[in-house]
Amino acid sequence: MTANRTIGWGMGALPRIVRGEGSYLYDASGRRYLDGSGGPAAFSIGHGNREVNAAIAAQLEQVACGYRYLFTSEPLEQLTSLLRARCGPEFEHIVYSGSGSEAVESALKVALQYWDARGLPAKKRFIARERSYHGNTLGALSVSGFLERRRPFEGSLLEVSFVSAANAYRPLHGLAGTALAGALADELDARITALGPEQVAAFIFEPVVGAAGGVVPAPEGYAQAVRAVCDRHDVLVIADEVMCGAGRCGTWRALEHDGIVPDIMAVGKGLAGGYIPLAATIFRKELGAAILSGQGAILTGHTYSGHTAACAAGLAVQRIIERESLVSQVRIRGASLRRDLREALQRFEEVGDVRGRGYLIGIEFVRNRATREPFPAERAVSRSVGAHALEDGLICFPCAGNVGGVMGDTIIVAPPYNAREAELSELIEKLAAAVERTLASGRHRS
Repeated sequence: MTANRTIGWGMGALPRIVRGEGSYLYDASGRRYLDGSGGPAAFSIGHGNREVNAAIAAQLEQVACGYRYLFTSEPLEQLTSLLRARCGPEFEHIVYSGSGSEAVESALKVALQYWDARGLPAKKRFIARERSYHGNTLGALSVSGFLERRRPFEGSLLEVSFVSAANAYRPLHGLAGTALAGALADELDARITALGPEQVAAFIFEPVVGAAGGVVPAPEGYAQAVRAVCDRHDVLVIADEVMCGAGRCGTWRALEHDGIVPDIMAVGKGLAGGYIPLAATIFRKELGAAILSGQGAILTGHTYSGHTAACAAGLAVQRIIERESLVSQVRIRGASLRRDLREALQRFEEVGDVRGRGYLIGIEFVRNRATREPFPAERAVSRSVGAHALEDGLICFPCAGNVGGVMGDTIIVAPPYNAREAELSELIEKLAAAVERTLASGRHRS
């Protein structure tokens, strides 16, 4: 009986989960937890939804999975049609997988195969950003600027070039507004030029950085600027929307907010809401057409790509989101939720920033609000906030290392899209209490 003694996030032995209902989870001892972060921003419509469970059960009664090279299926076809409608007319091709890491891996492979099909096989290099995270597979990890998660695997990762993080709170050269976006775009331009455009396949970025930065939206004008740079050099744009997409930011595509369309995008997490693992790599018509005409098949995917029951789960989740207008609700209520959190935490001088889009919100803790100096890593502020919150029955997502890969403390708040007002109020109250306990204990020790 050792399963419940697994250590997670440095917060002690894990409780054993037994039930989920709406925005709440329940452990074997009867304790109730408000899911204030959707786990890692994955549970888009909460837990135990009977409509989703019924859709999964009905599919399992018929067939669990049809192998993708032998069969199509009604859930796969209907989900594909729905996703094409959500993403817009530029997109046509979809490769399904079981995780965001796989979706990013496929995005990289699609980019490489596209250039090979175009007769430009030298375009093999990727450019990514510091303080980014794209997944656990070796390819996805290679394009991740996440020191802690990369370190044990250095030497076996792809050769990738990194440019600066796009962070308005900790900006490049202290710049702001259009000057910041321009400087970051110029840096990308210079990097592509130095590598040689004929060598560069794609630039990959998160429209809103998740775990690596503690929710960092792209600065105003940034996405348009880097899109223009990539177009000028014939470099593809890959949007990693695994955490920030599928409605989490108040638009179905996170980059809708920024007014650009990527060439390839990866979605996951909220796509099937955690009911069955499901992710997707979605790319433009012309990329798929070039690959199929030149090479006959898109050479990425896995045994369980397009898993029938997983597609049934994703279809049910997305239909609920559409029927209940949850994406627009997230967009509208997300702005006021950030304001409410900011007001509740304003009294703590150590709360430096409350930021985000929709129901993806980050809170950054600092030693000095004026200078934005981070706490030393050993202080483990975010981990302590997460532990105190869990003790009080609130799940939030602590992150660290957003400053230089070592220091920096943030908490991610990402409730279900259909969380009730009383639940959002409970989230704010319990998070404020956890922050207070953490900071009070730290002051006492110092």
